[in-house]
Amino acid sequence: MATAAIIDGKAKAAELSSAIAKTTAALINDRKVTPGLTVVIVGEDPASQVYVRNKQRTAKACGFNSVQHSLGADATQDKILTLIDSLNKDESVHGILVQLPLPVHLDEQAITQAILPAKDVDGFHFQNIGKLTAGHLDDAFVPCTPAGCMLMIEDQLGKDLSGLNAVIIGRSNIVGKPMASLLLKANATVTICHSRTKDLPAVARNADILVAAVGRAKMVKGDWIKPGAVVIDVGINRIEEELDGKPKNRLVGDVDFDEAKAVASAITPVPGGVGPMTIALLMLNTLSAAERSNS
Repeated sequence: MATAAIIDGKAKAAELSSAIAKTTAALINDRKVTPGLTVVIVGEDPASQVYVRNKQRTAKACGFNSVQHSLGADATQDKILTLIDSLNKDESVHGILVQLPLPVHLDEQAITQAILPAKDVDGFHFQNIGKLTAGHLDDAFVPCTPAGCMLMIEDQLGKDLSGLNAVIIGRSNIVGKPMASLLLKANATVTICHSRTKDLPAVARNADILVAAVGRAKMVKGDWIKPGAVVIDVGINRIEEELDGKPKNRLVGDVDFDEAKAVASAITPVPGGVGPMTIALLMLNTLSAAERSNS
């Protein structure tokens, strides 16, 4: 039996980053504008540190001016809001990103909403969310993970998804809800599932496009998947498995990859699927912000 095509997010992201670097070089040469991305990280969360390093490295490779503000885990709300205010006013900064999650004493919503919508390259400001929900994408910033997922879906199925059923498992503001808006914009028929959905496997089996973004390792089994479906696995879960008699940590998605690849027509791996695309789309949003600010 044929196995699914593996959607190489790493290769797609590298291709996109290369195109961004060329456009950036032209922007610097022609208009003397260098895209500026500033990342604010609070505390010492190890996963956040890795993400931020990857973002910084990619930004520099694209030719951006990349700046990081590292604050202690005890940083006050006022201190962070004052920093964001200064970055909002700094014309050399085109994109501002506050790495989530934040320490529990901080108000995540107040902090993300303090970023100017025109510099909100994560797409979390209510103004950008509203534009996305209304289908006005020309001047909106779309959250990077769903935007990256859509590019991979379009590679498999084209831009017009008329007549196709899309099922999203997970209703988060960062992935599930914006993913639904993008799929609706592309004319798919969309179902959002969550912990209270009845008979989730049966709903999933209707999907021509299945997006798993729930944060539970290998939850989606092979018999949940419609033969020939395109499967996008957003999950990143660290599990311990025994290999050669020794415990070993490894990353897996929300989909049981080995089972799913025997049924799907195409599937993203974990790692190497959605993750690299998220960072590439952050760079694309930052480049767009720089172009818009100087148009």
